[in-house]
Amino acid sequence: MIRAFVTAGAVLWAAQAGAVTCEKVTHDDKRYTVCEVDAATEDMRLFLNGDDGALLGHFSSVNEALATNGERLVFAMNAGMYHDDRSPVGHYVEEGQEQMRVISNPGPGNFGLLPNGVFCIREGRADVFETLDFVDQAPACRFATQSGPMLVIDGALHPRFLEDSTSRYIRNGVGTSADGTRVVFAISEDAVTFHEFGRLFRDMLGTPNALFLDGNISRMYERASNRSDIGFSLGPIVGVVEDTPSN
Repeated sequence: MIRAFVTAGAVLWAAQAGAVTCEKVTHDDKRYTVCEVDAATEDMRLFLNGDDGALLGHFSSVNEALATNGERLVFAMNAGMYHDDRSPVGHYVEEGQEQMRVISNPGPGNFGLLPNGVFCIREGRADVFETLDFVDQAPACRFATQSGPMLVIDGALHPRFLEDSTSRYIRNGVGTSADGTRVVFAISEDAVTFHEFGRLFRDMLGTPNALFLDGNISRMYERASNRSDIGFSLGPIVGVVEDTPSN
C-alpha cells in the first residue's frame, strides 16, 4: 500500500515492504530514497566475498550466494570505501572476524576527513560510532564497516561541512537512533553537498549519528520496488536478508 503525507516541509511517498520501509523523500528541494530497518528484529549483514573467496561486488551476486541457503535480499546498499581491488579502506568485520583494522589517523580524501566513523551491527541493534569513540568502547560487532566522514555527530553536523559548498554528487549514508534499534539508510536521487546530506539525517530523519558511505558510485537494491542499480563491481555491501518464501 502506498501512502503520501507531508512532514517538516517535505513530501514523502512510503511503501511498507515487511522487513524494510522505503520512502521517496524531498528535503530542501533535493530528492532522496530513504529506507528504515528495525535492527532489533531484522537480519542485517555485510557482504564482501563469497565462500570461495571471490569478490561478490554486485547485488545479483549476493542474491546468488544467499540462494544456496534459501535466503534472499530485501534491501542492499554499497557500504563503505574500497581500494582498486575492492578491499575495504578502513575497519571491516564479517561474522565477527576482523578483515581490516581500524584506521584512526587523518588521511586524503573523504575517508580521511576526520572525524570519520564505524557502522557496527550487533545482536538486536546497530550503531554509528565516531571512530575514536568506537576504539574507546570496543563494541563486539558481528559486522562492521568504517567510512567517512561522519555526517552527524551527537546531533551536530560535521564541523568541516560548508553551507556554500559547490561539490555535489549522488551520495549515500546511514544513520542510527540512540538506542540502536532504528537504522536509516539514504541515497540521494539528486547531486547534493555534504552539508545538504547531513541536514537530511539531522533535521528530517532525526538520527543523532550518521555516516557517509560513499558518493558518485552510490547504488541501492530494493526488492519491493524492483530497484537494482547496476554498474561496476562494489566493495562492501550492506543488506537485509529474509528467507525465500516457499512455493
